[in-house]
Amino acid sequence: MAGSNGKQKTVRDMVLSLALIGIAAVAVWLFGIPHDDHAPDIKRVDYQVDLLTARRAASYPVAAPEGLPSTWKATSVRFQGEESDRWHLGFQTPDGQYVQLEQSAQKRSAFIDTASQGASATKRTERIGGRTWTRYTGGRYDALVLQDTPGSTTVVAGTASFGELTKMAAALRTK
Repeated sequence: MAGSNGKQKTVRDMVLSLALIGIAAVAVWLFGIPHDDHAPDIKRVDYQVDLLTARRAASYPVAAPEGLPSTWKATSVRFQGEESDRWHLGFQTPDGQYVQLEQSAQKRSAFIDTASQGASATKRTERIGGRTWTRYTGGRYDALVLQDTPGSTTVVAGTASFGELTKMAAALRTK
């Protein structure tokens, strides 16, 4: 009889241990893990130094926006001179969408496909700042594409509306 009483204590101790571990796990989940449903705050980047570098090194006039409201937050910047003089500038719009400016001396069709995340050209064009931009839709992003610059292509693309893409395109200046 003594042997069966010891087995009962062992099983009871194991069940109590599992119950305590379960309670601890629930407490950690409730109080230790943040449960914030808001998107994380994306850090604003300063792109002026990269812009000056790109403008000195690129084989084409590098564009950047001027006059956008401060609610447009620059979030990413890079210039890849060794890879087709590729210029990238990304922004978060006031309503949390993404807009990127991409420029490159790379072959147009491949560059547009990459920069627009696979969007396809439509027959719709827009006159923005005296230049003709072609609308691209589908894929992950919608885009506005400017192909009339000799030696380069400019793409404004993102998850934002065409209205916001147009605001970015209208703000672009080269120096």
